[in-house]
Amino acid sequence: MPQRARHSSGSPFEAEIGFCRAVRVGNRILVSGTAPVEPDGRSTAGDAAAQARRCLAVIIEAIEALGGRATDVVRTRIFLVDPADAPAVGRTHGAVFGAIRPASTMIAGAVLLRPEWRVEIEAEAEIDG
Repeated sequence: MPQRARHSSGSPFEAEIGFCRAVRVGNRILVSGTAPVEPDGRSTAGDAAAQARRCLAVIIEAIEALGGRATDVVRTRIFLVDPADAPAVGRTHGAVFGAIRPASTMIAGAVLLRPEWRVEIEAEAEIDG
């Protein structure tokens, strides 16, 4: 059985709920649903695009911490509170993953843990080698 490596983002929810930001098993990296949370624990200010940029930055940092790169991402799942945010979040996702083109799902109508969150994103990466 492959050994697990874990990466914590320092989210206060990790210890409370019992998860970590990302887990690497073999060549696969799974990144938990990532909300727009700043290093100090506050929610990212701004619109859904700004929040999506923060989510993606945390995701890429976690993947890199476990030996991967953004180009290794093969799947993302995007959860939106309001379907009207889809174009802006889609453009933000495209700015990061446009050349990579992972499989992706966008779901609208989600109820997220904090009322100020407009988006949450999870990802999966597969590392060559």
